[in-house]
Amino acid sequence: MLEPKRVKRRRVHRDKLKGNSNRGNQLAFGSFGLKALEPKFITSRQIEACRVAIARSLQRDGKTFIRIFPDRPITRKPAETRMGKGKGALDHFIAVVKPGRILFEIAGVSEDKAQEALRRASHKLPIKTKFVKRRDYDGA
Repeated sequence: MLEPKRVKRRRVHRDKLKGNSNRGNQLAFGSFGLKALEPKFITSRQIEACRVAIARSLQRDGKTFIRIFPDRPITRKPAETRMGKGKGALDHFIAVVKPGRILFEIAGVSEDKAQEALRRASHKLPIKTKFVKRRDYDGA
């Protein structure tokens, strides 16, 4: 007797985290940036924690650019709720981040100061990141 072919099911309602980032993978505004090395969903709270860490580290010097935006809503049903009864309520928002994506950029500060600020921000994120600088940066 022939076995029916098994079809691999795809997740539908979430974005795929496969592949590298095709957009937002080069510095556009600042001289220094923080680049993602892993795929992950980054929540709006994590982005805000990074923003605060960078702002405190820079102390009014330079300019910060946030290159990701949490535009994907995530819903969640309350704890100890039976199945059914429709979709859960809106819980939080996420940004889909793929490897190679520039998360934050800094302009108008020295390399040492920018590296320290972005290092502090990277500690707030659940992914591995890398400090990058503009190719034509001369250190002035």
